[in-house]
Amino acid sequence: MPVTIKDVARVAGVSPSTVSRALTTPALVQADTRSRVERAAAELGYQPNRAARGLITGRTGNIGLIVPDLTNPFFPGVVKGVQSRARESDFSVFLADTDEDPTAEAGLVRALSKQVDGIVLCSPRMAEEDLRSVIGETPVVMLNRRVGQIPAITIDNADGIRQAVAHLAALGHRRIAYVAGPRLSWSNRERARALRSVTAATGIDLVEVGNFAPQFAGGIAAADLVLAAGVTAVIAYNDLVALGLLNWFATRGVKVPEAISVMGFDDIVLSQMVSPSLTTVAQPQEPIGRAGVDMLLQLLEDPERAAVARRELPSQLMVRHSTGRAPTQPPI
Repeated sequence: MPVTIKDVARVAGVSPSTVSRALTTPALVQADTRSRVERAAAELGYQPNRAARGLITGRTGNIGLIVPDLTNPFFPGVVKGVQSRARESDFSVFLADTDEDPTAEAGLVRALSKQVDGIVLCSPRMAEEDLRSVIGETPVVMLNRRVGQIPAITIDNADGIRQAVAHLAALGHRRIAYVAGPRLSWSNRERARALRSVTAATGIDLVEVGNFAPQFAGGIAAADLVLAAGVTAVIAYNDLVALGLLNWFATRGVKVPEAISVMGFDDIVLSQMVSPSLTTVAQPQEPIGRAGVDMLLQLLEDPERAAVARRELPSQLMVRHSTGRAPTQPPI
């Protein structure tokens, strides 16, 4: 006879409902109870029947994940975090890439809502009114954005900016540029807002350049404008833009950090592989993906408790070789 959930409950000394929670949403079960259930399931060779469970619970066992651009090295780390955490809870992940298109984003939310139990929506670009219109068709947790009472996991952009500016100020920089990212990016708005506040408080001149695509080509497009701004340091919206700046500065014969310091955001793998290695503000990629799934599972288990959930993860300055003492004269 096949092993049932009641068999596992009997061996573990818990109720069948506790077994179900331990195997589907383990974050909601105490560690010692979860361990007993997992040991009992392993000893008995229990294999959950997803189809049967779906008939009972009305759930698909699937989670949707929507990202704006998989070619951006930041997002594969988020995907990895989502997939690993979902796998631990026996959920499959349906992945969709919007190619930075807000219209496609809204359509994908509507399409996926019919096939999944909930959606993790990463760095959504759609307007707030459009976002509100699609939320409610299925449980949604947002990453890297906050809108009203929608459950969200964010990263502390403001503290990351404070660390970045404090680092540049300690090196003697008094006039810096910010190469802005996508106009519709919440993270870009948060970073720009924090930069204006911190530089005003510290007496540092801020020059805002752009908006630019959050890609290597965006940094190349912005580089000459940065040089023309007469700054001694530049903070880019993300590491890809910063790498584009480094590339074009090298083409122009502008030495980094001797003539100008360059700083990115995200801490993608490539930031350590270039020369000079990139000073950046690390954003926790896998942890935010895992946290997003945890919050979504809590929302599925108890909508009332998790409906207004908020969590913010820390940023961390990573000092490398692309920042140095401010020169006595700007590069041009």
